[in-house]
Amino acid sequence: MSNRQFSKQVVDGADRAPSRAMLRAVGFNTEDFNKPQVGVASTWSMVTPCNMHINDLAGYAETGVNAAGGKGVVFNTITVSDGISMGTEGMKYSLVSREVIADSIETVVACQGFDGVVAIGGCDKNMPGCVMAMIRLNRPSIFVYGGTILPGCHNQKDVDIVSVFEAVGAHSNNAISDDELTNIESCAIPGPGSCGGMYTANTMASAIEAMGMSLPFSSSTPAVTPEKLEECFQVGGAVRNLLELDLRPRDIMTREAFENAMVMVSALGGSTNAVLHLIAMARSVNVSLGIDDFQSVSDRIPFLADLKPSGLYVMEDLHTVGGIPAVMRFLIKEGLMSGDCMTVTGKTISENLEKIPDLSEGQKVIHSLANPIKETGHIRILKGNLAPGGSVAKITGKEGRQFTGPARIFDDEETMLTALEDGEIKKGDVIVIRYSGPKGGPGMPEMLTPTSAIMGAGLGADVALITDGRFSGGSHGFIIGHVVPEAQEGGPIGLIKNGDVIRLDADANTIDVELSEEEMAERRSNWTMPPYKSDRGTLFKYIKNVKTASDGCVTDE
Repeated sequence: MSNRQFSKQVVDGADRAPSRAMLRAVGFNTEDFNKPQVGVASTWSMVTPCNMHINDLAGYAETGVNAAGGKGVVFNTITVSDGISMGTEGMKYSLVSREVIADSIETVVACQGFDGVVAIGGCDKNMPGCVMAMIRLNRPSIFVYGGTILPGCHNQKDVDIVSVFEAVGAHSNNAISDDELTNIESCAIPGPGSCGGMYTANTMASAIEAMGMSLPFSSSTPAVTPEKLEECFQVGGAVRNLLELDLRPRDIMTREAFENAMVMVSALGGSTNAVLHLIAMARSVNVSLGIDDFQSVSDRIPFLADLKPSGLYVMEDLHTVGGIPAVMRFLIKEGLMSGDCMTVTGKTISENLEKIPDLSEGQKVIHSLANPIKETGHIRILKGNLAPGGSVAKITGKEGRQFTGPARIFDDEETMLTALEDGEIKKGDVIVIRYSGPKGGPGMPEMLTPTSAIMGAGLGADVALITDGRFSGGSHGFIIGHVVPEAQEGGPIGLIKNGDVIRLDADANTIDVELSEEEMAERRSNWTMPPYKSDRGTLFKYIKNVKTASDGCVTDE
């Protein structure tokens, strides 16, 4: 293995004896100092099942690097759990963790002089955080997905974490008993791995594989399988090849690669968080990408995957019928995705897929182009006098495409949930949860608790929800997030009042409130910005640096 561009600065020469002495203590021998060093970034943590197994995967990756002639060095970064912190003050730290992960991996790799990087991520923000660090460092790198969880089973039906959230809503509506809620809670999470539907973790893993930054099948191979362990070992040889070719993330993550990622998200019905994360990743590599690009892709790429949260199947089912490589093969054959992009194998996507089987005959997970779930994509970019800087809707077609109703305004989700429990939210209402944006939240918390409570209360088809916060990949219904400008910055969402009529149109891509410009201007003149909810520490630093949702909520510009 060649290419010691960075490690030689740390360990070569008589004057670097102190560095070598330190490294001998952590397991280096004399021969190792002549090998390229590959940092293996592990997002292991026992705070969440998504990441509880990742140190085992990191060990296999380290062994694979060593077997291929390099020297693997495992180090850790953080993770937090959206599923656990959802609906609490802790959720404010979720999106912030993406920046901490990216900053910490960049810091360790640059400081230690690693020549290459393997990063293994599990929970939602791990994926973009890892890849953003790889882009900044621009050293031969591969991302490994920790893998999806296997579904639980309740009454002969698959269940997952979203099933529990929706069961809470059903319980509060007296639709299920205490015992039934406990039974669902007890069996929904059977072991390690990320949430099983096409939620944010599986969405971002699939998008990253489509971009060429992980090995084939990485995003669909379940967490607790021998295949996932074998993938981690094989990463060693793949990194060796990247070092020999001097092939780096910025060579792979081109504009065309981002197009492929957006196509994959659209076809799979992926999380709206992909909009935030792909824009942030693109800004790291200086590729021009904005919310309007997602609309352009959504206009031409149909929604094809019958996956949870709006569908029937989970990621394991998709893997069984061919996985993401078979989906890519299908999309390339249909002229919807480019096969010419370079990947971390040192080959193009089409070259990687030459011997990959097609989707299984008779499978029902991925629909044909002749019979799509929706003829255009589910991600819609809505603009209007309520969101002049844009907003992101998740419209699968099952919840309708237009909605008009009176606003029911809440300045936090806790108040909204109380109103729902008290029966104050009625059919036809447009629920507005504001002051939940990047600065106002702060941290742009996800709204899985409100959307799940709405579903559990039986109102999923009868209300809409708008927020300057964001949604979990597990959310579904007529939902619009990422409203820009946010309420904290004086956006129109902060000026509307109860009873104002809001019109939403996912065909015309509009989001408007029936107010004149004069009325809006008068309300703006009477508006005073409330104080920030944090005045020190991590959240305050985030408030001071974060860009808008339409800019990917980046903090390093």
